[in-house]
Amino acid sequence: MAKKSLVIVESPAKAKTIEKYLGDKYVVTSSMGHLRDLPKSTLGVDIEHDFEPEYKPIPGREETIASLRKRAADSDKVYLATDPDREGEAISWHLKELLSLSDKKACRVTFNEITKKVVNDSIAAPRQIDMNLVDAQQARRVLDRIVGYKLSPLLWRTIRRGLSAGRVQSVATRMVVDRENEIRSFVPEEYWPFDAELECKDKKGWFTARLTGTERGKLELHSAEEVEKVKAAVTDAPFVITGVKRADKQRQPYGPFITSTLQQDASRKLNMTPKRTMSVAQKLYEGIELGELGSVGLITYMRTDSLRVSKEAQDAAKKYIVAKYGPEYYPKSARVFKARAGAQDAHEAIRPSDVGLVPESIKQYLTNEQYRLYKLIWSRFMASQMANCVNDTVTIDVTSAGYVFKATHSSVKFPGFTVLYDDAKDDEQKSRQALPQLSEGEEVKLLEIKTEQKFTQPPSRYTEDTLIRAMEEKGIGRPSTYAPTMSTILEREYVAKEGKTLRPTALGEAVNGLLLDKFPDIVDLKFTARMEQSLDEVGDGEKQWKQVIRDFYKGFDESLGEAETTLKGTRIKVPAEETDEICDECGRKMVVKTGRFGKFLACPGFPECKFTKPLVVEMPGKCPKCGARMLKRQSKNGNPYYACEMLNHGCDFLTWDVPVANTCPECGLTMFKRSGRGYNKAFCINPECKAFVPEDKRGYKRKTGADAEKKPAAKKSAKNG
Repeated sequence: MAKKSLVIVESPAKAKTIEKYLGDKYVVTSSMGHLRDLPKSTLGVDIEHDFEPEYKPIPGREETIASLRKRAADSDKVYLATDPDREGEAISWHLKELLSLSDKKACRVTFNEITKKVVNDSIAAPRQIDMNLVDAQQARRVLDRIVGYKLSPLLWRTIRRGLSAGRVQSVATRMVVDRENEIRSFVPEEYWPFDAELECKDKKGWFTARLTGTERGKLELHSAEEVEKVKAAVTDAPFVITGVKRADKQRQPYGPFITSTLQQDASRKLNMTPKRTMSVAQKLYEGIELGELGSVGLITYMRTDSLRVSKEAQDAAKKYIVAKYGPEYYPKSARVFKARAGAQDAHEAIRPSDVGLVPESIKQYLTNEQYRLYKLIWSRFMASQMANCVNDTVTIDVTSAGYVFKATHSSVKFPGFTVLYDDAKDDEQKSRQALPQLSEGEEVKLLEIKTEQKFTQPPSRYTEDTLIRAMEEKGIGRPSTYAPTMSTILEREYVAKEGKTLRPTALGEAVNGLLLDKFPDIVDLKFTARMEQSLDEVGDGEKQWKQVIRDFYKGFDESLGEAETTLKGTRIKVPAEETDEICDECGRKMVVKTGRFGKFLACPGFPECKFTKPLVVEMPGKCPKCGARMLKRQSKNGNPYYACEMLNHGCDFLTWDVPVANTCPECGLTMFKRSGRGYNKAFCINPECKAFVPEDKRGYKRKTGADAEKKPAAKKSAKNG
């Protein structure tokens, strides 16, 4: 009996999808991710012997390794089908080494999308493992291990235990700190917008025009005196139309998603973190059960910086667009988008594997998150292949006493790609009022002058999506690193989220200050970008990976030695984070402290004042019983619950359900949703309201018995609201 071929992928979901396409001659199994890596407990890099990595099987994976070895021995060929990026290439190499596969027996295959055609075409044309890509990944892994394991103990001794440093995370933290310093040092400048409300002589219409300059050039007003000067000049002077321009303004669609833009738009439009976005996208790529169709991979590989799209995908998009919207909605030729400089262009942009799988047609098989993200990807790709949006733009220049005013209006003449995906920013979507029909030389009447004192605003804090965009623009990190970097700087508490914005914590600023002082290269943006370029050159076969490590380590080791000497015995105190909560005993603003059981609020007057209380987070909405603020608290077992801020001070409202910003359309009280991921449907908990949803109808059973005993002591049923 002929032996079957073994196909090894990383996840069971991916295995299930691929097995459907390959038939009985293949056995498809999963490695469940990495099986070999540098050991956690030691550096794992032999610096004395030219930075040789010491790879070990990951503890707890012995059974999986044994099973794969047995299956590989019983197979004539082993297809290593891990993800199509550097990390996937390295996992395939580790599998080859662990399973002792010969070059002849080990076949490397990659799937940019998991469809029947691509899977079978790839299996029919295997290749050898690309050691340039493996070496690029080894270089990144060893660099990150050296930086992390060498710097972290220094941070423990000088600041506090549990801290870490890293090539990319430390630079990302610095960017957030630098932005905060820009905001602190910002000096606002006064300015005065100057608007004239004007009416046509025959009263056929009125419009507002804004002062933009004089006949000699641009003009900005920065004081009340300057405003009065202009007002005095134009109040009794005629206003004459000196220019009317009408033009069609073409607006092109953005390209299909790459990793960074997917994370940015998912954050901005879907309120999904980069980590969550990539987790959901991974499932869409690996395969979703679609009823009779079975398991289907819905999107192409989601770690990419390429804007390239296959001709087959372009042809499929054209067919759909012409049939659905008409030939006028397709451009004269297929669009080609140019990737940014430095992009690896290893595989296609992120797009649907089959444009015929319209999001609405498969919604019943997807979770809410999967549906929303798939719809975003599908719509963006389809829009990228459509005709331009055309806006009819009218600009009117009005002159009075030598001052020039301008009024503009834009209306959609042909929607083009915007019927599917309008990627304009909010301020681009706001059109000014429609303008009356006017002609040059026509005089209009001044109705009113409107001015207002304003001040320039500091730069905005980063959000997760804008920080990713800035990192990409500066060449910091690569598609696979954006999401873990965001997670790391938040989990390490170097950066905190306030709403959607990111601000550095006192701890983050202390760590950044130390690294900036002693290890300027580690947090230097240009140095880090050059290092990423060196890793790309390793992947392209232009550099040897150990030479990159050697070049880096010499200067790093010298800086480390100097820092160890100068900081010996030094302890950097991290300032406590001040809050708006007032100490009940002495009236001081309380600060955040960290103890054995996590964070809590303490009076800064210790030891004179020893008052403490739990750290609480203000939630959206109001208490449905008394209208006070809703706060998030923690039970003794560490479970979050939500209570009125007046709990035990006149109000007893408390619930496990999460308050949301929406109010009930029937009774006007705050609505709630079930806690946990994926539960977005809000409900009313007011038993007097006809929209009231009983507790047993909210998607989970009421806690009873032993579970009920874990509730906070003051627990009241949500029905009491």
